[in-house]
Amino acid sequence: MTDAIQIVEVAPRDGLQNEKTLVETNDKLALINRLVAMGATRIEVASFVNPRRVPQMADAEAVVAGLPDAPGVRYIGLCLNERGVDRAIASREGPGRGLDEAGCVLVASDQFGIINQGQNIEQGIAANTIMLARAKAAGLFAQVTISAAFGCPYEGQVPASRIVELAGRMAEAGAQEIALADTIGVGVPSQVHDLTAAVIEKVGVIPVRLHLHDTRGLAPANAWAAYQAGARVFDSALGGLGGCPFAPGAAGNVGTEELVYMFARSGVECGISLDAAVEANRWFAEIMGRALPSRVGKSGDFIIKGERVSS
Repeated sequence: MTDAIQIVEVAPRDGLQNEKTLVETNDKLALINRLVAMGATRIEVASFVNPRRVPQMADAEAVVAGLPDAPGVRYIGLCLNERGVDRAIASREGPGRGLDEAGCVLVASDQFGIINQGQNIEQGIAANTIMLARAKAAGLFAQVTISAAFGCPYEGQVPASRIVELAGRMAEAGAQEIALADTIGVGVPSQVHDLTAAVIEKVGVIPVRLHLHDTRGLAPANAWAAYQAGARVFDSALGGLGGCPFAPGAAGNVGTEELVYMFARSGVECGISLDAAVEANRWFAEIMGRALPSRVGKSGDFIIKGERVSS
């Protein structure tokens, strides 16, 4: 076996935020329980945003209050502003166990940043500096995602040098993990490899995570390229669900089933059961009323005549 990876399961938040049909709180909690059962140890469970803009996240506090008390599992709340961080902190004082991590977001282009969060890049740097400090002071693991790191839906190409600079600024601001997000799924393996390597070199010991969308079918290949560049933490969503309400053309996240299959057959441990993930996929497809996008979720593992084919 080579270096193991960690998968951050984002189906309850990024997987659902763009869905038009509202998913009931109890179904979200049942999904989270399934994710825990299949081996997920970090789960992004909610987003603290204005419910008028993202109705699917209107029950964020109710979801957090009902989280299973699963030893060894860390729960993440996405925070787009200081108010979001305050809500994440408050979750630790209310019913239930509360959140373990605050996931902040810095958009890598001015136009997308204004549409998504009402702030340009410099304003985003200032806001995230305050948010990271506030989250850490309250005992939350404070991480940040650099959104549109591989291309912007409004401005097009984003210079790699800008992403490296922003990663450095967030490292200086105290981020305990930095994610690079291919928000609209435009990255290709060579680009992902080179940018990931450059950011890892820039931020030193701070873990670098990849958040990849599969708009053009390249997310698994991009994940492998990032792994070869040194990344060991990856976001994914059960069933390949997802999308961004404010990023035209963004398709779902890379499917958890795709990552588990690819890495496991490549000799890389990820701690998640593919069989359990496929079973969870088929269960949640019934909740959603349709088949989920993940290809491995449909095909399952490599089995011939009832026998699993070893890698």
